[in-house]
Amino acid sequence: METPQNPDSAAEPADPTDDAAEQVDTAQAPPSGIAATDWAEASADPRYRAAVVDLLGALAYGELAAFERLAEDAKLAPGLTDKAALARMATAEFQHFEQLTERLREIDEDPTDAMRPFAAPLDEFHRLTAPSDWLEGLVKAYVGDAIAADFYREVASRLDSDTRRLVLGVLDDTGHASFAVERVRSAIEAEPRVGGRLALWARRLMGEALSQAQRVVADRDALSTMLVGGVADGFDLAEIGRMFSRITEAHTKRMAALGLSA
Repeated sequence: METPQNPDSAAEPADPTDDAAEQVDTAQAPPSGIAATDWAEASADPRYRAAVVDLLGALAYGELAAFERLAEDAKLAPGLTDKAALARMATAEFQHFEQLTERLREIDEDPTDAMRPFAAPLDEFHRLTAPSDWLEGLVKAYVGDAIAADFYREVASRLDSDTRRLVLGVLDDTGHASFAVERVRSAIEAEPRVGGRLALWARRLMGEALSQAQRVVADRDALSTMLVGGVADGFDLAEIGRMFSRITEAHTKRMAALGLSA
């Protein structure tokens, strides 16, 4: 998922790729520290290696879960065109999963072992946020996936060049952002009362997604330490707070693009 800009626009959905491009540019600012190295050099530190294995495992399981969810959501689609669109997006998510698991094998890590710590929290998130209809499924994919992508982009800015390239690549929009914006806004225009229900649903998704991300950060020491600036610099709660503030701001933009209040 990608984050749209232009939150004040009420007539047209913002372009879901604009803000994403800005985020990638931020991640590609002149690197320093580990971000200025490649994998061969950075992975000499066992703590950094452990953090990357965690990251790739979390991403891989997330992509696998997204594939499964999109395949299920396709069953709720109101027509063949929408069903086929979701099937194509599911295929793209599975391709991302394959890229991540192949990379884990390349660095002599077992993909199943790397994903295992993240299966339960991600499954619990999806259990707590199971959509009741087609529109809720679209909002969940748009909002939930985008929050996760924002989180992983924050991490990507602190990765070695090889791993950063892979992570940013698998975070590419599969087409679901603009698809969801178009369908949800059309539904609200046809029946304005739908907007209130979907706004409440999106707020719930935001709360559950942030809680899940915070649990992942707290439970995985190597990943959390890398997130706040290095594998040996300690746990900076202030930086974690700033990161989640940025994610919340991006969520507000996405809600506006859907025609919903945050």
